[in-house]
Amino acid sequence: MSYSVFDAKRYIDVIKYRWLWLAISFIFIFPGIVAMLWSMKVYPTHTPLLVGIDFTGGTIIQYSVNKEISTNEIGKIRLDLTKNNIENPVIQVLKPTTTDNSSNIKNIISVKTKFSENGQNETIDKVTEVIQADYPNSQLVQVNSVGPLLGKQLFINSLIAISLALLAIVIYLTIRFHIEFAIVACLALFHDVLLTVGVFSILGLVYGVTVDSLFITAILTVLGYSVNNTIVVFDRVRENLKFYSKKATYDEIVNVSVNQTLARSINTSLTTLLTLGSLYFLGGVTTKDFVLVLIIGVIAGTYSSIFFANTLIALWNEIQNKNKTKHSEA
Repeated sequence: MSYSVFDAKRYIDVIKYRWLWLAISFIFIFPGIVAMLWSMKVYPTHTPLLVGIDFTGGTIIQYSVNKEISTNEIGKIRLDLTKNNIENPVIQVLKPTTTDNSSNIKNIISVKTKFSENGQNETIDKVTEVIQADYPNSQLVQVNSVGPLLGKQLFINSLIAISLALLAIVIYLTIRFHIEFAIVACLALFHDVLLTVGVFSILGLVYGVTVDSLFITAILTVLGYSVNNTIVVFDRVRENLKFYSKKATYDEIVNVSVNQTLARSINTSLTTLLTLGSLYFLGGVTTKDFVLVLIIGVIAGTYSSIFFANTLIALWNEIQNKNKTKHSEA
């Protein structure tokens, strides 16, 4: 085939190393799968992730304080709460949203506890006692509670939202491309979600990182970003098949298509990661986990759209050709 891209020195033969790309995916995903299986065994909720009170039910109690709070102080608060029979408290230090310069509020201490239907006031009193022992001038500013039934319904609704998003993507890709492209794109999405969820499962086991409704929002965002990257490459594959299907093999066309879109994919991902990195290191504490999901998802989505999805589509075509050959010989 006399196509100029094949003569370029920087040409990347993606299909040639297909098993390497699949092995890399397996290496990164397998620890997450192990962590999810272990989490389902050790967590009382039997979930693959350490879910927060959005899904299990619980109470968020917030106090205003007039001083800066260090990381060591957060650890002491957690230890004191545990000694007072507050199980697995989640402590966060938030910046006040008010812009009033006359306000002496420096930080907001947010304490998340499990939901207790019969002893909620007692829990609030215990937390208040601990906080005011270290910060006498602190003030209780807000209490929010989520019941276990509401949390369970939110979890179910989140799964439905993800399922509907995947279904819509399959329908769109089936109409826009062939069914095999839709199936491979969904496998690539599953690859990205599995890797992201696996990382957070490990973080939950090691650092006690919980997931909430923002996590589901981030996963849906990752799905949209990843499928967009994959569609760009698939669209170029489809266009090249129209013009070069008789002049080149399927693998060559896929390779050319990947190389034609490679710079676009990497540049888009890098600019996105620069923005997300700024948000992660300079943004608020409450959005760190949300941004971390997006960072992991963008990296996984970029990798899968370049290496994983195209490797699978070439492998699919190879299997189809072998089946056709067997039928014709029979």
